[in-house]
Amino acid sequence: MAPAEGARPDMHADDEIHLRRIGTIGTPFTSVDGMPIQPAGAAGLTGEIRIEPEYVAGLRDLRGFSHLILIYHLHRITGFSLEVQPFLDRSSHGIFATRSPARPNPIGISVVRLLSIEGAVLRFANPDMLDGTPLLDIKPYVADFDRVDPEAEGWFEGKSRRAAVQRSDTRFAP
Repeated sequence: MAPAEGARPDMHADDEIHLRRIGTIGTPFTSVDGMPIQPAGAAGLTGEIRIEPEYVAGLRDLRGFSHLILIYHLHRITGFSLEVQPFLDRSSHGIFATRSPARPNPIGISVVRLLSIEGAVLRFANPDMLDGTPLLDIKPYVADFDRVDPEAEGWFEGKSRRAAVQRSDTRFAP
């Protein structure tokens, strides 16, 4: 099979990928047990991000956005399973049909409200990640790009609204 157009011929599917921490997320949650499973469950709480000094220039023009997409490393997750029982259901599902943190690549994403930027510190509303979480990237939330009205939500249908009150337990923690 020929490599995809633009692919490097020396790259293989099993090659390691190296990412850089651009900052650290601070939240009220030091344990996964009892923390919110989605930002909707963290209403009224705030978090902060401390950007590493070499990346502060990248914050330029971010003040003009109300919401951000945070991409982060789920640093306290060890191992994964291809089938899991997620927090919002009693049945087992394939990992890629869930928001479970126990993934082959433990990467989390959250859409949060930006409250302020002061130098290298961003304050945001509704944190749903652990204190000390390594931040990998920030993207501005743009409704015309990011908002969709899904036609189907699979097994989440009728269950996703419970994320506002559902709390994490230790099922995915080491």
